[in-house]
Amino acid sequence: MNSVMTLAKAVATKDLRTEFRSRVVTNQVLPFAGVVLLLFAFAIDSDSTLARVSSGLVWMTTLFSMLLITQRSFDLETADGALDALRVAGADMRGVFVGKSGALIAQLLALDIVLFFLAVILFRVEPPAAGLGLLVVTTVLAAATLGLIGVTYGGLAAKAKGRETLLPLLILPVVAPVVIAATRATESALGVGGRKVSEGWPWTGLLGFTAVAFAVVGLFAFPALIEE
Repeated sequence: MNSVMTLAKAVATKDLRTEFRSRVVTNQVLPFAGVVLLLFAFAIDSDSTLARVSSGLVWMTTLFSMLLITQRSFDLETADGALDALRVAGADMRGVFVGKSGALIAQLLALDIVLFFLAVILFRVEPPAAGLGLLVVTTVLAAATLGLIGVTYGGLAAKAKGRETLLPLLILPVVAPVVIAATRATESALGVGGRKVSEGWPWTGLLGFTAVAFAVVGLFAFPALIEE
């Protein structure tokens, strides 16, 4: 277990350092996410409608951004044979799964903070004080679930032909319940449509269960997926 966590820390540090140096998320993914939200704001052009659908727009934008980040992360690994080198060296690939998931989750959390800030400006939504705790828990659990799913399926598609289009086809059907649960919980946190904060907590339970399930699946399946 110590070797797994040591490798996970090294992989996460490497991924985050690579992003810090390249700034792809800040210079490309974040502007992409901002443009998507801005286009929705212009396309809908109704304050009441925007406020009602703002939660779903934020999480759909997060999903699209996650696909971009995951694709790039595994492209870098396969381009220089890093994953194969680790496997041949006898490294425990569970550590790679944990490390890459941690790095992806950290990037998604940072992205979500900016997206919710933009949503407040563009969609004129503001969470009540009572909903802040629910909003924080929902964001953390949803980002964790999306990150774990992204790395699991990113490993599956890493060596496949046409992986640029295969990855979205694999992930989108799986993350539908996650996006729905995150949207409903966020709506309750924001008080959209008269929803109460208490209505959102059961949805966070679903997010937590899904995150744990994919953490277990990823730990056991990721080594085999990389070898295929």
